[in-house]
Amino acid sequence: MTFQSPWWLFALVAVVAVVALYVLLQLRRARYAARFTNVALLGTLVPKRPGWRRHVAFGLVASGLAVLVVSLAAPSTEVRVPRERATVIMAVDVSLSMRATDIEPDRFQAMQVAAKEFVDVLPERINLGLVSFAGTATTVVTPTTDRDQVRTAIDNLELAEATAIGDAVFTSLTAITNFQASLEEGGEELPPARIVLLSDGYSTVGREATQAVDAANAAQVPVSTIAFGTDYGVLDLNGETVPVPVDRATLEEIADDTGGSYSEAASAAELAEVYEDLGSQIGYTSEPQDISPWFVRGGLLFAFLGVVASLLWTNRLL
Repeated sequence: MTFQSPWWLFALVAVVAVVALYVLLQLRRARYAARFTNVALLGTLVPKRPGWRRHVAFGLVASGLAVLVVSLAAPSTEVRVPRERATVIMAVDVSLSMRATDIEPDRFQAMQVAAKEFVDVLPERINLGLVSFAGTATTVVTPTTDRDQVRTAIDNLELAEATAIGDAVFTSLTAITNFQASLEEGGEELPPARIVLLSDGYSTVGREATQAVDAANAAQVPVSTIAFGTDYGVLDLNGETVPVPVDRATLEEIADDTGGSYSEAASAAELAEVYEDLGSQIGYTSEPQDISPWFVRGGLLFAFLGVVASLLWTNRLL
């Protein structure tokens, strides 16, 4: 919890002063009673008081005052709200290694299912594009709010040879730049952008990952990566068994160096969970929400209970 006007909290000093004065008066009353030696006469002069109950009544009123003072400081808490606008490019690896069956039924089909789940968890106003990459990278769908178009493109992806992770980032950045240019022509404010890159193998062709990191940082576009598969994945290539482990180090480095997030998915269920979490990160942001009305209600409730208790127990307002 944070306070938008914290200087009002200094008013709590006044509440503390009132409590201190109350305690002082109670101590003086006790000393006065102790000096009065004729106890029988004292009972006729000073009516019987409700004892501890009057302290409870005062405590409720003092608590109410304190809570009301806190409400003046405009307390707020962070809440998750949907982003109104954003541009996201999902770059998916369609290299032949995606045929590995270490994830059932195989990496490629599991990726397609989870990718469409990712499409579903993004808020409607976020523009989503799709880039596929193997030996080269291609923009399959330019950023759009048409979710059906992206789902159809995911279903129609086809595998190819080689893996060009660096080129995938460059192509994604180009798609973002072109889309932002169209927004600028329309006089619109540029929304934040992010790349979500999923790959299962080592980059074998194209530009280096370090070049892609520099380009993403220059464009101020974070790249979130998902290492998809296991260390024990193999591919049957022309009768030869070829190991296709995941290059976690490179994918994690890309994410860390660009300010994105890194995740691992060794099963279809884990991949779907990663996508859902990532969708929440991209699709939502945290904003302060004023909760001072709750403190006003609480302060008034405490004060009301204190006044009622005082009237019932002492026949006095306080």
